[in-house]
Amino acid sequence: MDVLYWILITVVFLVGFVGLIFPIIPSVLFIIGGIILYGLLFTFEPFNWVFWLIQILFVILLFAADYVANLLGVKKYGGTKAGIWGSTIGLLAGPFIIPFFGILVGPFIGAVIAEMIVHRTNLVTAGKIGLGSVVGFISGTITKALIQLFMIAYFLFVVL
Repeated sequence: MDVLYWILITVVFLVGFVGLIFPIIPSVLFIIGGIILYGLLFTFEPFNWVFWLIQILFVILLFAADYVANLLGVKKYGGTKAGIWGSTIGLLAGPFIIPFFGILVGPFIGAVIAEMIVHRTNLVTAGKIGLGSVVGFISGTITKALIQLFMIAYFLFVVL
């Protein structure tokens, strides 16, 4: 039965990583969910207050990395809050409108449209801002994947 439990926990963790590609899936909740599932199926005994404090710090880092990467990516290429909001909306809508490629195309188009509408930015400048949103998204995704790996590695260190 233990093997089945570990498979279930692993699947929950993997869904957390799918959330990096499809932002509509709250990846951090699945990582925390896998930890809680371990506690329910086995025991919560190894999880002291230090463990939870460190995991909460990782969660805060995840949210900060997501926000900062998008902000820096758009700002570095001359974007404004409109570009950030457009990028975020495109990030959420893109995968549903254009399956698979929408995750990259959505933030780009969202930032470009937002900058052109709100600030009357020309297409070339808006395109650079859109590129910045994609760079920010990719770097944020890599950072979040690393943080999630650290969360799981710390969990495994504590329970094994």
